[in-house]
Amino acid sequence: MDLPTVYENSQLAHIIEQAMICQCACPAQVAQELLGLRELFRYQRDCSAVRKEDAGVHARIMESLRAAHAELETCLGDVLALEGWDPATLSMPEGLRQLRDDLLR
Repeated sequence: MDLPTVYENSQLAHIIEQAMICQCACPAQVAQELLGLRELFRYQRDCSAVRKEDAGVHARIMESLRAAHAELETCLGDVLALEGWDPATLSMPEGLRQLRDDLLR
C-alpha cells in the first residue's frame, strides 16, 4: 500500500532548494514535513509487514498519516499559488528570485 502523492520527492527537494536560497522558508518547511511524513509512512508500512501482532497500531498511524499528508499537499499547493510559483516547473516567481539574487550580491 502506497501513500497517494501529488508532488514527487524530487519536486519537493526542488522547492526546498529554491526556497532556502531565497530565505523563503514557508514552502520549504511544508515540503520538508511532507518528506518526513512519507518516511514515517514507509516505516510503518514496513514494520506492519514484519510485526503482524501490531497491525492495528500501524494501521491507525498510517490512517492519520494519509490524512495529514493529503492536507499538507493541498496546503503546499495553496502556498505556492499564493506566492506565485509556476505550477508546471515549481519555479519561484521572479520577484522572489530577484530578492534572492539581491541578497547574494
